[in-house]
Amino acid sequence: CDVDLSNEAFPFRCAREVGIGYARALCVRITYLGELGYELYIPSEQTLHVYDRLVEMGEKVGLVHAGLKSLASLRMEKGYRDYGHDIDNTDTILEAGLGFAADLKKPGGFLGKDAVVAQKAAGPLKKKLVQILVKDPQPMLFHAEIVHRDGKPIGYLRAASYGHTLGGAVGLAMVEADVPIDGKWLEAGRWEVDIAGTLYPAIASLKPLFDPENKKIKA
Repeated sequence: CDVDLSNEAFPFRCAREVGIGYARALCVRITYLGELGYELYIPSEQTLHVYDRLVEMGEKVGLVHAGLKSLASLRMEKGYRDYGHDIDNTDTILEAGLGFAADLKKPGGFLGKDAVVAQKAAGPLKKKLVQILVKDPQPMLFHAEIVHRDGKPIGYLRAASYGHTLGGAVGLAMVEADVPIDGKWLEAGRWEVDIAGTLYPAIASLKPLFDPENKKIKA
């Protein structure tokens, strides 16, 4: 690579054209894994050449290949959303925890802005997507498991995987309540997940359980 990739020269969310071997690619410092990472946008006719160069150079630092299951595990630990899987067009950006991604002051607005503004003005939400971590390291989550708070069903897992860093099965659940859902309310409850007929104690959080301060992706 012919570009300085230091944190100072290439900060988080930066994008630059880089040279890799004989190819030119758009390199974006962004991640879907919750770790320091980059995405490369490469002309299709140059992808094999870039792949070969990356593997060749990566051997010096112990590069290994990883598949989609690894990606699913890491993004689930970080709580990153997958539209069409964890969330869809029946969920609002506020319920999905993505309100930060919408600029309500954007000139000209955007489709759906009025609905977002109205929901925000209506007060604290009683429906939200939360991260769930099973405390027992043994059981697996396979989606659609019922989530309980204080013995009552309150939602279900939209997506899940095993969190090897967190030490247990982890997923994203949409939960609904009669009261506003916030961090204190989550902490005050006794959370359990019904896995194959057995209730397992769990943790519920609005913030990512892995690196909630985003220190790793900005390191």
